[in-house]
Amino acid sequence: MPLSITRDPAAELQHALLSRLKMRQLALLQAIDRHRTLGRVAAEMRLSQPAITKALREVEDIFGGALFERTSRGLVTTPAGEAVLEYARRWLTELEATARVLTSLDAGRSGRLRLGLTPQVPQQLLSAALTHLLDHEPRMAVMTREGTTDELVAALIARELDCAIGRSYDGAATGLMQEAIYQQEPCLVVSAGSVKRLSRGPLDWARLAALDWILPPPNTPMRRTYNAIFVGAGVQPPTPLLETTSMRSMEAVLRTQPNAVAIMARDVVAEMAQGGHCAALPYRLSWNLPPVSFFTLQQLVDQPAVAAVRRVVVETARRMQQRPVGL
Repeated sequence: MPLSITRDPAAELQHALLSRLKMRQLALLQAIDRHRTLGRVAAEMRLSQPAITKALREVEDIFGGALFERTSRGLVTTPAGEAVLEYARRWLTELEATARVLTSLDAGRSGRLRLGLTPQVPQQLLSAALTHLLDHEPRMAVMTREGTTDELVAALIARELDCAIGRSYDGAATGLMQEAIYQQEPCLVVSAGSVKRLSRGPLDWARLAALDWILPPPNTPMRRTYNAIFVGAGVQPPTPLLETTSMRSMEAVLRTQPNAVAIMARDVVAEMAQGGHCAALPYRLSWNLPPVSFFTLQQLVDQPAVAAVRRVVVETARRMQQRPVGL
């Protein structure tokens, strides 16, 4: 009897992708997801709508099923379409990153590194990382991007960043490597002119809650942490005057609003206080901020530029931890 050959649908699909799929087809899928109508996609790509319709059918034929369905809200991704788009975004992001690395090499640079940072990363850590990269011979091309830890982790997973320095992350992220490198003490910071008035008496969270608070945006890990502090003290969390993670916005409000108050890392406040506009209240809080951590993907841990930056920031953090903060 002849041997039966067992089909392997995954292998067949992989063969179709390798032999037929083109990058411009992935760009088409992204455009459809962005605009949700073929007419708008056609206008963007300067093609006729029938040509776009035909191109979409060809892509769906390669993947073996519908990637979008027509609804009253326009074209909406099917589960298969969402899975394809997730990988399309990564592939196209990697393509852009590769193009920029090659451009950097062509310009005489030694490569390109994309570094993410949360706003309250101490200046010493940032300076150490950038000095290392920019003093490298030949120089490294560097891109920095600021955001919350959640945003930076999402950018790492999407391959939009190579590494990041931020608060510890407790979410689920496959392939993420994080290493706690530095512990920061929290303190209450106000305008320099308000320190004496707002320092009277012992630490009283009920009194503090009546001030004009600057807090992180809702549904962020740090906002939840601060809300828990008030609840633990038996006080309703305050309605903030300003919700932001921007250091410039925080400092601007602290300068001009006599009752404004925020919680920041003591070493960051020490840097801000040198300008004479902000100062820490003389209270010691009985808890620590989530540790500053270094992030990258497991597959990038041994990449030379990433490994070198990690060594620099870890060593700098170790030295900083040994020195008391002067506030």
